[in-house]
Amino acid sequence: MANHKSALKKIKQDEKRRLRNKAVRTRYRNLIKAVRLAVEAGDADQAEAAMQVAGPYLQRASSKGVIHQNKAARYVSRLTTQVAALRG
Repeated sequence: MANHKSALKKIKQDEKRRLRNKAVRTRYRNLIKAVRLAVEAGDADQAEAAMQVAGPYLQRASSKGVIHQNKAARYVSRLTTQVAALRG
């Protein structure tokens, strides 16, 4: 265990961030899964609705630093392509 006051504070901050990041990561993974399941089921309306929630959330997660900006863009791009293929 750390002895310095600053080190103890850093431990608390890290734990807070870890829990916040974990919650954000779990949520965006579930949103991605919802889009993928709708695409696999062939339900274009449900897939679009799920995508409208997942896209902005992924961008928000990247702006918070939970995931890299390029990773969020890659997820959004691939999911959008899959949803658009249902309409095509």
